[in-house]
Amino acid sequence: MSSASDIRQAFLDYFAKAGHQVVDSSPLVPRNDPTLMFTNAGMVQFKNVFTGQEKRPYTRAATSQKCVRAGGKHNDLDNVGYTARHHTFFEMLGNFSFGDYFKDEAIPFAWNLITREYGLPKDKLWVTVYHDDDQAFDIWKKIGVAEDRIVRIATSDNFWAMGDTGPCGPCSEIFYDHGDKVWGGPPGSPDADGDRYIEIWNLVFMQFEQVSKEQRIALPKPSIDTGMGLERITAVMQGKHDNYDIDIMRTLIEASADFSATDADGEHKMSHRVIADHLRSSCFLIADGVLPSNEGRGYVLRRIMRRAMRHAQLMGCKEPLMHRLVPSLVSVMGRAFPELGRGESLIAETLKLEETRFKQTLDRGLKLLDEATGNLSKGDMLPGETAFKLYDTFGFPLDLTQDALRARGIGVNLDGFQSAMAAQRAEARKAWAGSGDAATEKVWFDVREEHGASEFLGYDTEAAEGRIDAVVVGGQPVTEAKVGTEVAVVLNQTPFYAESGGQVGDTGLIVTAGGAKVAVSDTQKKLGLLHVHVGKVTEGVLKAGDMATLTVDHKRRSAIRANHSATHLLHAALRRKLGEHVSQKGSLVSPDRFRFDISHPKPLSAEEASAVEAEVNEMVCQNTDVTTRLMTPDEAVAAGAMALFGEKYGDEVRVLAMGKLGDRDYSVELCGGTHVRRTGDIGLFKIVNEGAVAAGVRRIEALTGEAARNYFAEQEEILRSAADALKAQPREVPQRLAALLDDKRRLERELSDLRKQLALGGVSGGGGGAAGPQVRDVNGIKYAARRLDGVPAKDLRGMVDAMKKEIGSGVVALTSVADGKVAVVVGVSTDLTDRVNAASLVKLATPLIGGQGGGGRPDFAQGGGADPAGAEKALDAIATALAS
Repeated sequence: MSSASDIRQAFLDYFAKAGHQVVDSSPLVPRNDPTLMFTNAGMVQFKNVFTGQEKRPYTRAATSQKCVRAGGKHNDLDNVGYTARHHTFFEMLGNFSFGDYFKDEAIPFAWNLITREYGLPKDKLWVTVYHDDDQAFDIWKKIGVAEDRIVRIATSDNFWAMGDTGPCGPCSEIFYDHGDKVWGGPPGSPDADGDRYIEIWNLVFMQFEQVSKEQRIALPKPSIDTGMGLERITAVMQGKHDNYDIDIMRTLIEASADFSATDADGEHKMSHRVIADHLRSSCFLIADGVLPSNEGRGYVLRRIMRRAMRHAQLMGCKEPLMHRLVPSLVSVMGRAFPELGRGESLIAETLKLEETRFKQTLDRGLKLLDEATGNLSKGDMLPGETAFKLYDTFGFPLDLTQDALRARGIGVNLDGFQSAMAAQRAEARKAWAGSGDAATEKVWFDVREEHGASEFLGYDTEAAEGRIDAVVVGGQPVTEAKVGTEVAVVLNQTPFYAESGGQVGDTGLIVTAGGAKVAVSDTQKKLGLLHVHVGKVTEGVLKAGDMATLTVDHKRRSAIRANHSATHLLHAALRRKLGEHVSQKGSLVSPDRFRFDISHPKPLSAEEASAVEAEVNEMVCQNTDVTTRLMTPDEAVAAGAMALFGEKYGDEVRVLAMGKLGDRDYSVELCGGTHVRRTGDIGLFKIVNEGAVAAGVRRIEALTGEAARNYFAEQEEILRSAADALKAQPREVPQRLAALLDDKRRLERELSDLRKQLALGGVSGGGGGAAGPQVRDVNGIKYAARRLDGVPAKDLRGMVDAMKKEIGSGVVALTSVADGKVAVVVGVSTDLTDRVNAASLVKLATPLIGGQGGGGRPDFAQGGGADPAGAEKALDAIATALAS
């Protein structure tokens, strides 16, 4: 059992045999503790289990938890590479009991593992207990540890607490003696700070609850939380005193030496150690969804990456180094942590991009730094204003300035740096105040300045915990809000996506530790950095500063993700089927449907729409991974990525690729939205509408997933109803409808002919019949007039033409009442148009049927109204006009 992998597996197997549930490592970004920047201990994922807020189906567990300590309270960054045991990334082996076993089992578990399974000699081991923990002392003594090797410690080093209040309890630590060749004394001695006696395992006995500063009570179900650093125990078992000499670290150090063509243990030894350590933390953070940025966790990641890259530069590397080491890390840790293999391409591309860009910053910054410190000697201080200028104007971080000057013994005036930064912020605030923004938006600037940006966790999770930084009511910050109050809430971190790039904001629920609930109806982005949760307090009193659990509406988010990813596939399909001129002109991605506007000069034909649908659904059925990469906008576009309409891009962009055409990606686009993990998650794609919205711009509306399935179900029901009405099978409906339409057209022709015959009845004879006289002489002009109820207005013209032909010379006037509308038409034979104007006669008749206007040509005119009682009056009025 010599490798770190064997040691890790032996630990997990040992506790699995003892009834422990082996639980996967939780992500490095804590979902359940907004006070932590990164997961820094094995118990973090179990915090809510220990406090009783969460129940799990097991009462004992074991993990190998990945941890990072490089920001906030736990920050070992500056020590890494210069000591034997400091790391930014490490693994914590731990076993846990949630009210199950306690000291009498936890201590033997630890002792038997170390002495029997791992085979460490007992005479090399020492233990500590809290000074008044007689129970732990007696158990250690009972299992065979000599009293002189059980050290009572009265300080907080051997008493653990979750916070000022909450669970707490004494600790018991196990130390390993590296021998008298290393300076140092046993724990509790004056020389305890030496490196001879190294703590390898800490057992926390969680048996009290700190109610207040003065009061501590016993927990009804005491619990166990242990932590043993894999790197430390591996060093012991591999006979090494230095963690950087263990197999995992040596593999990375030697890879760094090979690619940099330098000696692993020569003058650049410290640089190789820094690179090996920082490679692990950088790769694991990227695999867990953290990407380099200028805010929050992304900024810490960038610092880690750039510190390693600075050391690559010190070794003389002319080309990016870090990304070339990723395969070595995957080879030694990918089996235990498969996320490394899944994210290998993203990790490598992110490292390469950052190092390429940083090299330019580094070369420029070091040149300027040399100029600024040319007259400084060891012990001098670089003015803070100069350090800030390097940072603010040239992008050269403060910690790199300090690191670059460290070897020369030159410091930096940090007070001057902070003063320069405060002055710059004051100028920025002054400039913003005069920019014309609405006064109601000022509150967001204040929130941003006081609390910083919101960190978005929603690419990887739909639930997390956050700290409420601000509660805003009516545009003003408040300390609390009661039930029924409309609020806007800002938290330090959130899984809620804020409306951007056409994608609507998330909805869901915020529940505080104090029992308040906020129903979130929308999430908006302010100042480009703050995620503002808009909603109403439905229970309790919402208070600024409270911790809260945030839960995104999963069903709604899933539908939005499917629709957003479908827009990418649709865009690619449209360009392939219609031409490269197609580009996105706008979009709206909502949960129920999406719309997608494109540049295209004409409507899509049925064949084109069908071909686009088929290709998108082919990509859906491929069910390939949707991958994310980080690039500069220029590099992304050069690589073939499509930039989306209306999106604002920073120095770095997320590039989404999905679908496959042979060996290349089907769709590659710049996008900051949330997406499905695999194209198959879209489910189904259907275009439901296409039309024009502006000159040269078409709008496509489409559905995916459940909405598309419901659409097809509705269409099937409509088809089934039609088939039932026709007394036919669904497949026979088109033929039956075609036959019915043929019959309808035949009957309409027959009806039109009958109406013409009715209109002509008695015309030539001058009278008779049920309808009375048809033609009379008015002032020497033949006048044929008739009311034909039920005849559509569109048929009257044909009848007028037929009657004019029948009577030869004269005037024909017809009225009709059909579907509640009244029509009047007048025809004048061409030989009379110099005496009689059809348009004038219609304008005279139209008011009598309740209409206005009317008109046409001298030989034919028509008008309409809504008063059936005036139909006969209109005919009489025309006759009176002819007689005058």
